Amino acid sequence: MFLPSSLASTGKRVRRCGCIAAAALVVLVVFAACLAVRPAWHVWSAWRHDAPVRPAAAAGAVDDASRLNETTMTEVLAVAPGRETAESQLRDLLARARRDKLRVAVAGARHSMGGHTIYPGGIAVDMLPFNHMELDETTDILHVGAGARWNEILPYLNERGKSVAVMQSNNSFSVGGSISVNCHGWQTGRPPIASTVESLRLMKADGSIVTCSRTENPELFSLVLGGYGLFGIILDVDLRVVPNEMLRLERTAVPIADYARERGERTGESKDAVLAYGRLDVTAENFLQSALLNVWKRDEGLVCTTAPMAVLSMTGVRRAIFRGSVGDAYGKTLRWWAENELQPIISSDCSTRNELLNVGVELFENRSETDTDILHEYFVPPAEFENFVSAAREIILRRKADLLNVTVRDVQPDNDTFLHYADKPMLCLVMLFNQVTTPAGEAAMEELTQELIDAALAAGGRYYLCYRLHSTQQQIRQGYPMLEAFFDKKREYDPDEIFQNEFYRKYAAPASS
Repeated sequence: MFLPSSLASTGKRVRRCGCIAAAALVVLVVFAACLAVRPAWHVWSAWRHDAPVRPAAAAGAVDDASRLNETTMTEVLAVAPGRETAESQLRDLLARARRDKLRVAVAGARHSMGGHTIYPGGIAVDMLPFNHMELDETTDILHVGAGARWNEILPYLNERGKSVAVMQSNNSFSVGGSISVNCHGWQTGRPPIASTVESLRLMKADGSIVTCSRTENPELFSLVLGGYGLFGIILDVDLRVVPNEMLRLERTAVPIADYARERGERTGESKDAVLAYGRLDVTAENFLQSALLNVWKRDEGLVCTTAPMAVLSMTGVRRAIFRGSVGDAYGKTLRWWAENELQPIISSDCSTRNELLNVGVELFENRSETDTDILHEYFVPPAEFENFVSAAREIILRRKADLLNVTVRDVQPDNDTFLHYADKPMLCLVMLFNQVTTPAGEAAMEELTQELIDAALAAGGRYYLCYRLHSTQQQIRQGYPMLEAFFDKKREYDPDEIFQNEFYRKYAAPASS
């Protein structure tokens, strides 16, 4: 039986359309698969080429987070964990140093990058074993040994419903190191960590132990906080802690021109804003033109418990995505997409304060034998933020530097430390660069740093002293006009200059030299 010609042609058209639709579907599936193959291959390749551990320093030598300062020491002394034993051990060490004219460099986790914990041929004091802690729950004061790391402190406080008031964005640092560099974090609307220190015990060069606070030895207190280990050995610290609490994330895409204003509106007058940071776009397509503003606010509808802290999910993938951005334009684009589009899917927008703080540098640290990652940090007034970013964009692009990350935080004026970096409200730009570990790579980084420092100084800002010692004598004295008085005080409290490091060796010379 034959169909009418009109129906037959209609059937042919239906079959033809069906074939076209099926073909289109196949093309779309293949296209989608191809789109997925490239990022999957890129992440897998980054994971496959990632070294399992960081290269270790040679026997008898120490290094810091830069992995550019490997130095042979006369001795590396790990202190005993017990208080009385450690204090006796350190007194004997200092007596020997005075007698034999040796130098002492004090270290915790060694996350500074300019040899601040190193002196060639000196004695390296490893304070990490000295990590005792005790919380006074009636006063919210944590008494803690200088060697304790934040990844030890956070679980201890979490069990008691408390949290750290101010710390860095990662948990891998020690308390003694953190207050020696006077760190700050992404706790919005707060001064640096010095503001949370109630008192500390310090062993001076003569072996005596003194308590320092705002009322007892106040000058020494202000010098030790942010004093880079040049005034003595910090034994233990009394830190003010705060309640742990549930926080909810608000994310906003912001052009650079609007960033300072938008951040101020979302955090400045809000008592609910607890943690905040911005992430700048470092992709080739939109280099330093826009930002992602992340603000965590209190949520009274969520109950915060003392249950164990949740572990960050997909750490291997996160690390591979980050390491895959080194020297790779596509890798940077993939990482920016992951942070903007993927992370909101795989991460909860509700977390406790402690969970957000409990992330180690292992998530992103460089383990390569041939290159390293170097931190810079610049503090600028909010009104100058756009101008500084514009200047930085031009400098970094012209020098073809490999910028991996920029995080923006805020810090309030510091009224506690002598060698302060925040004399007014500042926005802080934490930049992470990759460089090869060759003389040419180091020379290029030094030139880049000096240009960026000039841009920060021109904006009425400063730069952080705990990274590479690349600033000139003129730059450091322009940024820190109190530096000469700081060094004079160091020699007053330590006349034999027992406590030394590479920072002191380079910059304590007269400005004219």
